[in-house]
Amino acid sequence: MQHLRELLTTENSELARLLRFSLHGLEAALMQAHQEYPLDPGGQVCAQVLQELQDLLHPASATATEITVREPCKLIDLQAAFNADSELNFYLGNTPLNSQSDGELWQEIHRKLLRVPENLATIWRQRALESAQAVGAIADDENVEELPFIRDEIIYPGLTGTIQAQGLSLSQQAFVNAGFTQENQSENLNLLAGFILLYTKFVKKEPDLHHALKTVFSFDAISLHNNIEQHQQYLEALQDRWHRTQKSEENSDEIANLHAWIDMDEAIHSLVFMPPAERYSWWGNLQQESRRILKKVADAVTKAGHEVRIKQLSGLYADVCQFSKDDLQVDCGGTPGEVLTCLRIYARINQEEYPGRVMFRGSR
Repeated sequence: MQHLRELLTTENSELARLLRFSLHGLEAALMQAHQEYPLDPGGQVCAQVLQELQDLLHPASATATEITVREPCKLIDLQAAFNADSELNFYLGNTPLNSQSDGELWQEIHRKLLRVPENLATIWRQRALESAQAVGAIADDENVEELPFIRDEIIYPGLTGTIQAQGLSLSQQAFVNAGFTQENQSENLNLLAGFILLYTKFVKKEPDLHHALKTVFSFDAISLHNNIEQHQQYLEALQDRWHRTQKSEENSDEIANLHAWIDMDEAIHSLVFMPPAERYSWWGNLQQESRRILKKVADAVTKAGHEVRIKQLSGLYADVCQFSKDDLQVDCGGTPGEVLTCLRIYARINQEEYPGRVMFRGSR
């Protein structure tokens, strides 16, 4: 690496120019491949190689600074109102919008609205649309980035006209094209595969996402933004649990299958915003799809003759802490003393107890 850097910085060198062009081509090819094959076994090493290439080609000490002249933001009043709204701040914490363009602002607002209760989100989506229309922009359901999942859904529209912004959608075709599922795979396993593909893409778009998966890091919720190691380890753990759930579905051990589903559900619910998304937000409802399947699996085990009780922990932390272990305390979001999100459900299976895990707001 040292010699590469020396050659790159050699002035008036054709070899240096050739090397720089070649490394730019390699960087572009690896970035494209890394996006197309997010679950490849070499993904973590590839990410590290990309980081090294960026350090070589885009050193932080570069003296040349590109000055970009930006147009005045047309949605500045919307931005100010959003930042000042006390109800939004209750759910989002002290995280003001910081986008520098109208297109980025449209996307940032709508991504934040995925974390607040749907009734509040609906009000602000309409307000954002009216503000955009007032300056000549038009909502466009076709101008969207498609994320792979088991169904089609417009998460939020794009904009055309005086403001250009790409929206976001779930796409069943993108899910099929990913080729991640097996023939005749159950709907339940397809849902889990959908979560893996969706999370892999969404983590790259959303800088506010953290993971709180205990087997990867047990002491805190870790930001995945610019944290390649934790990012990769979390996704690998998610995929590993999916494979274990696949295998457990193939055998007749109902209890082992239930444990695999509990582990998988924990991995899904351990991808969190900070503060955690509200239970009845878009994000909360999405994650609950996993928990509804888990409930069906538990019911099937009960019908097979086993004693099963599962419980999603919520409400006052003092009332549920006896059912949980290794919980995480945070100092933002929600009401002090309350559970903000249930990372792992509590289970009692054939007289044996398995504690859950929650994230809660401290009392002080």
